[in-house]
Amino acid sequence: MSAKSNPDGENQTIPMMFILLDFNTGEFQPLLSTFFLLIYLITMTGNILIVLLVIVDRQLHTPMYFFLGNLSCLEICYSCAIMPRILVRFLSGDSTISIRGCFAQLYFFGYLATTECYFLAVMSYDRYLAICKPLHYTMLMDSKTCILLITGSWISGSLFISFIIYFVSKLSFCGPNKINHFFCDLIPLIRLSCDDTTLVEITAFIISFIGTLAPFIITLTSYICIIKNILRIPSIKGKQKAFSTCSSHLTVVGCFYGSLIIVYVLPNLNSLSNPKKLFSLFYTLLTPLVNPIVYSLRNKEVKGAVKKIFTIFPKSY
Repeated sequence: MSAKSNPDGENQTIPMMFILLDFNTGEFQPLLSTFFLLIYLITMTGNILIVLLVIVDRQLHTPMYFFLGNLSCLEICYSCAIMPRILVRFLSGDSTISIRGCFAQLYFFGYLATTECYFLAVMSYDRYLAICKPLHYTMLMDSKTCILLITGSWISGSLFISFIIYFVSKLSFCGPNKINHFFCDLIPLIRLSCDDTTLVEITAFIISFIGTLAPFIITLTSYICIIKNILRIPSIKGKQKAFSTCSSHLTVVGCFYGSLIIVYVLPNLNSLSNPKKLFSLFYTLLTPLVNPIVYSLRNKEVKGAVKKIFTIFPKSY
């Protein structure tokens, strides 16, 4: 802590560190730390495997798997932005984080979460073209278009969160230093500011609205069109297979966007702070774990690529 004089001549305490208030685990802490570590290792292993398969196997050099590889790469970064700090807290008991570290975590979380929204929109649009416009798919989704869509998604996520970080960095923090969350999220952080945060909250709401609602509408519209097209399939088995894939994707999308809406759209009441922390686990912990399973590891092409690697690998010895 350090002291600072305000315009009225009174001393204010400036926190040099923040304290993250995660879940009150008590005697369950060793069990939860093991669980979180296991989830982290599985998430990293699954997503790294997908990235490697997409790079190595030529049969996976298609637009769909190009997008999946980028999604897995994003999930690796996403997990690294949140999970290590949680594991440090569980294993060492150190729940402090520096102001710069807090801003860095907020930036990477917001950047990757917004980018994921656009990735899901791009992937749903890709599936829409493949299923509803199969004759024009190769022409519409060429390599140049794929690169532009992915690059635009990465850049958009960075631009949106940069505006928010700029306004948050202008705030003064001179009071309590305890963040009621397990990572540096925006709302719990700006609650600690001694300045008027109205402008920051309005800016964050507008940017979040654009950054999440627009891709959500694209994603939802794409799947509605896909479902309509599936209903025209004469074969019952064909319908079941298509609906199975669609329902899996929609489950992940619903879980991701549903938890975001609950956490960031519902009123910021003290009574909802703990439930919101629980729902935050859906998009910080479960989504990076489930995405490679739902979007990649269940596909025949990916399974074939995995088998190919494991059959070639022993022969190298």
